[in-house]
Amino acid sequence: MQGKKDFTPRLFYQLSLERLVPDDDFYRKISSTIDFRFLYKATKTYYGTEGNESIDPVVFFKMCMVGYLNNLNSDRSLIRFCSNSLNIRLFLGYDLDEELPWHSTISRTRKLFGEEVFLSLFREVLRLCVEKGMVSGRRQAMDSAFIKANASLDSLLEKEVMDDVSAYAEELNEGSEYKVTPERKKRVEQHHAWKPRNLNYCGQLSVDTSHHVITGAMADFADKRDSQCLEKLCELTTENLRENEIAIGEILADTGYSSGAA
Repeated sequence: MQGKKDFTPRLFYQLSLERLVPDDDFYRKISSTIDFRFLYKATKTYYGTEGNESIDPVVFFKMCMVGYLNNLNSDRSLIRFCSNSLNIRLFLGYDLDEELPWHSTISRTRKLFGEEVFLSLFREVLRLCVEKGMVSGRRQAMDSAFIKANASLDSLLEKEVMDDVSAYAEELNEGSEYKVTPERKKRVEQHHAWKPRNLNYCGQLSVDTSHHVITGAMADFADKRDSQCLEKLCELTTENLRENEIAIGEILADTGYSSGAA
């Protein structure tokens, strides 16, 4: 006989997140592995002693991790996702009937903390990976990828590169404005075609090949070649591993990193 599911919401329930989230849940494993409490000390200098309480810094960084793991690129989407997920609510420490922070709070807090705070979390996770024997240092694979910038092409303003410097200087000396005549504009467009593509950063990563653990990460301008970023990425990775008493054996990179200096 064909079944038909009827649903009538109850007014009261007797349940808890602990019972609803499986014991082998991924975020439960993270909570049992990483002690995030060191972040209170790392962020203490960013807060005063008066005023309203801020969002818990541990909650903030956990949300950042959730956003990264689930490829959520907006704070509105992040809050919506966290609010609708039982296991993430348990991970954040928010019960079923608790409202999560506003998306604007996440944005303001991200701007509050300096780069060093984010790096301290990265280094702590790397240290835990080293303790688990997941990082050998023998071979580091390096590569790059474009990361979309949080900016719109519509916000760009076209800048004309003046090709007639002497004429520009003469007009300045005469106290007149530089006049963009149709002929001059045509010459500029021929030599400097303005063709915007996308607004990106260039993300550089170094990965230990033994268990694919990220050992170095940095961002740079997207107009730089990989070969120009290699030295800085190597220095960063070397320092991160040196803190864990590990030396780099080999570097693996594609031809984009090849140059005389590299």
